[in-house]
Amino acid sequence: MASSQGAPLSPTATRSRKPLVVTEQPKFDLESYIANYTGRTRLERLLLIGHCSSVVGVDALKLAVKDAKLGKDITRYLDAQTPLETLAPGEREATRDLAWMDKTKALNLAEISRLESEVKGYKNNLIKESTRIGNEDLGKHFQAIGDLPRAFEAYSRMRADAQTGKHIIEISRHLIEVGVEQRNWIAVTSNVQKIKGVMDSKDPDKSLQPFLCAAEGLASLDGGEYYNAALQFLQTDSGMGTSCNTIISPNDIAVYGGLCALATMERNDLNKRVLENSNFRTYLELEPHIRRAIGFFVNSRYSQCLTVLESYRADYLLDIHLSKHVDDLYYMVRSKSIVQYFIPFSCVTLDSLNEAFAAPGKTIDKELAMMIKNQELEARIDTQNRLLTSVPLAPRASLQASTLQTAKEYEREARRRIQHMNIHGADLEIKGKKNANQLPGVDEFYDAGIGGRELRSGRNVAF
Repeated sequence: MASSQGAPLSPTATRSRKPLVVTEQPKFDLESYIANYTGRTRLERLLLIGHCSSVVGVDALKLAVKDAKLGKDITRYLDAQTPLETLAPGEREATRDLAWMDKTKALNLAEISRLESEVKGYKNNLIKESTRIGNEDLGKHFQAIGDLPRAFEAYSRMRADAQTGKHIIEISRHLIEVGVEQRNWIAVTSNVQKIKGVMDSKDPDKSLQPFLCAAEGLASLDGGEYYNAALQFLQTDSGMGTSCNTIISPNDIAVYGGLCALATMERNDLNKRVLENSNFRTYLELEPHIRRAIGFFVNSRYSQCLTVLESYRADYLLDIHLSKHVDDLYYMVRSKSIVQYFIPFSCVTLDSLNEAFAAPGKTIDKELAMMIKNQELEARIDTQNRLLTSVPLAPRASLQASTLQTAKEYEREARRRIQHMNIHGADLEIKGKKNANQLPGVDEFYDAGIGGRELRSGRNVAF
């Protein structure tokens, strides 16, 4: 299997684990999959696949070496080439190209010196527009060579010379892309809000809305806020195309949004917000297995839903944003499926649960015990008769508690009405509190034993 089957104890339990080695054959075609991306995210994805997959890892590293040599990032070239020396020493890409490294390093330093000199000259001559463009070129160069902190600084310096809302949007888009690469999600969300503050509602850029939803969704996903992530991805307008392929693809919108929704939303919400969502349906068509899994869950076919998800586990473990959340999301979907399966019954045999949810030759007894311990499942396990029974309710106690609560509310409302009648009959003026040092309100007067009949007419009493 691609990963361990044990369920994590918390949404963050698997975040600090060691890198996995995925031994299963992924369902995607590597070249077709990676063609959906451009820029640094393309190289990052190839490196993750190369380091984690024992099946297509060598092919991914070879592609990563070729892509790196087309760019300027020497560090990423070494990240791809060094493992190849061990995994496939006979491949042409496994030989370290020292000449290319020396040449690229010299060209990078020369380009930095030239761009910094230009920016300094523009700044001394107070040419704001040229200074802004110079810092943008400098930021793009730093981003291309992998110096992300300096790229972020260069893009940030553009704000001092921004003159229009369009300039602010361009700057924030650059900062969002760098923030996603750095996993600096605070910067990502803050720049998303800055773009929203200056967007032109009369003539909006249609590519902005999907970009902003994707950025916010990735920030929520990384923080384990799966419900918020689902809402962001589900709100993405159709027609993203290749406008966001520097950080995400339309296929990712379908996968991330579908999995997060499946893990956190109830059946009615899944049907309304996902399957009947006309915008999101265009993304689901790119990943039909996600639509099938959600459809199975909505129709109470839980074992089929889990089977579909399990068949794509290897693909998701090789995704740079989803890999560390796969176990958490799968566990949430699985536990929710077990709970939904059990709701209509007062008791279910453990054998039927094993048949529906357990892998061949295994049982889910320990998993059920863990769910009961974590208060995810209100039931008890009868080990002697091998039954899972629902916790018996106490209808008399719940009815008594409800009746007492209703009586208290009725008594409080009656007191309030009587006091207002007394105050009105005494022709008193009631003023609202201005600060905490003023007199208490009507309810507090009554609780202190001061009835409305004791108030004096002609006084202004602050409540």
